[in-house]
Amino acid sequence: MMHTRRGFGGACAAPHHLAAEAGRDILRDGGNAIEAMVAMAATIAVVYPHMNGIGGDGFWLIKRPGLAPIAIDACGPAAALASREFYAAQGYGVADDETGAPLVNGDSIPTRGPLSALTVAGTIGGWQEALAFSADTSDAERAPLPLATLLRQAIRHANDGVAVSASQQALSEKHLAVLSRQPGFAQRYLGQSESGEPMALEEGARLRQPALAMTLARLADAGLDDFYRGELAAHMAQELQSAGSPLRLEDLNGYRAQRVTPLKVRLRDSEVYNLPAPTQGLATLMILGLYDELSARHGISEAEGNTPRHLHALIEATKRAFLVRDSLITSPDCLEGGLESGIATQQAHLSQDALTQQAAMIDMQAALEWPYEPAEGDTIWMGATDSEGTTVSFIQSVYWEFGSGMVLPSSGVMWQNRGLAFDLVPDRLRSLAPGRKPFHTLNPSLACFDDGRVMAFGTMGGEGQPQTQAAVFTRIARHGMSLQAAISAPRWLLGRTWGDVSTSLKLESRLEGDVAEALRELGHEVEVLEDAYSDTLGHAGAVMRHPDGQVEAAHDPRSDGGAALT
Repeated sequence: MMHTRRGFGGACAAPHHLAAEAGRDILRDGGNAIEAMVAMAATIAVVYPHMNGIGGDGFWLIKRPGLAPIAIDACGPAAALASREFYAAQGYGVADDETGAPLVNGDSIPTRGPLSALTVAGTIGGWQEALAFSADTSDAERAPLPLATLLRQAIRHANDGVAVSASQQALSEKHLAVLSRQPGFAQRYLGQSESGEPMALEEGARLRQPALAMTLARLADAGLDDFYRGELAAHMAQELQSAGSPLRLEDLNGYRAQRVTPLKVRLRDSEVYNLPAPTQGLATLMILGLYDELSARHGISEAEGNTPRHLHALIEATKRAFLVRDSLITSPDCLEGGLESGIATQQAHLSQDALTQQAAMIDMQAALEWPYEPAEGDTIWMGATDSEGTTVSFIQSVYWEFGSGMVLPSSGVMWQNRGLAFDLVPDRLRSLAPGRKPFHTLNPSLACFDDGRVMAFGTMGGEGQPQTQAAVFTRIARHGMSLQAAISAPRWLLGRTWGDVSTSLKLESRLEGDVAEALRELGHEVEVLEDAYSDTLGHAGAVMRHPDGQVEAAHDPRSDGGAALT
């Protein structure tokens, strides 16, 4: 049985133990939680390539002692050439004739390959902005750790090799036919059968990534800005263009991550923070706010964790939150009044009056009918806290498993396919246009409790992220469970799992029986998954810092994760 890890120094949690250990080593070297997270982000990009990479996006929440939490949006925009006309020239989109009939290749952006690599990779810019914030707010006498130290473990693992995880093997096998055809993928991430056919690397096989190691070493030497405005940027831009991507050097040159005002919801004993548009952070906070309302309104007691009433309340809150999210969240530049006005609009949905009105529409005796088309996505969440009290909640992704599947030959960077979130039909909430940011399921959470505790928590899992975060938070904060128990307990997912088309309520098999039957009686379309610990329900984690200096960390048994303490 797994237990919450506790101590009185720093703590790190990640979906791969090598990433957690890399963060711990930085804390032991005198680094803070922000520097530890950069080391973790670089390492997880090497050891968990099916879930994330430096060719993707990232988002940060950082709480430093005595300061309000800040957020960093490290989401890259669509290329200047990424227009409906560009894709129409490739045979994709909706024709402009009177019939509106799809063009020869279909009415959506290609899911893999160079044409799906249409947004700037923002995650390195996020590391850069986080380190700048660290320097701005650190003691003047403390020298920041050099990049070479922060990236040391990632470079070592890329050079020496890491053992392929079970999930990497499974996902390589699942998408072998498509991924093996993408530029550079087979050479980097596949093996060969005796007949010379590409095959998935087996669990435990050594995966070396020498080109990626050289890229990380280049960034350590030249600085992170080289990814956007240096020699590395020039090489990547040339290779992206040659492969057929609409991305160009000018797109990389113009990118910088942004510090933004986080959204927050006031609960009865805490404030919880998350990211504004283009993420679905609003949905996570709405679910938590609505659950507090429903608990008070209907008397859901502390003893009712994981009962049908607990689950039903969270599921129905999810539906209300997703309806608001899908009517509102888009690229920040498309929000009425611009970024800050758009954040204010999102924040208004988290007011007490708005939550009370939404909660009044939830029937605790019957499920709302739910025809819904959720989004896919693969991601990693990680958390870190240090002995001085800085706490970080961080998320990084290439969107689908292995992103676009295109690996740039000289740098070893696998580019994301986050641009699939755009719509090629004009005049919609998320229609493609140059410079727009795609909708993101990514949304890390951070809670500041009135008693002085600070908790970073999150998960991967696309549409499941708000649902899992709500489950973990309410189990800890409302139903008295430990971090590890809250993460390990059976979970659910409203909507489509990877590669599935059903929108049913999916339960892990440990919830089969009375709980499943009670939810069916409430009107939920219940489907019980085969696995007791299903990988499709996300890889959650949490770190907690107490006011007396005690730290806690826990990770998900559904992943290859680890929790490491100093």
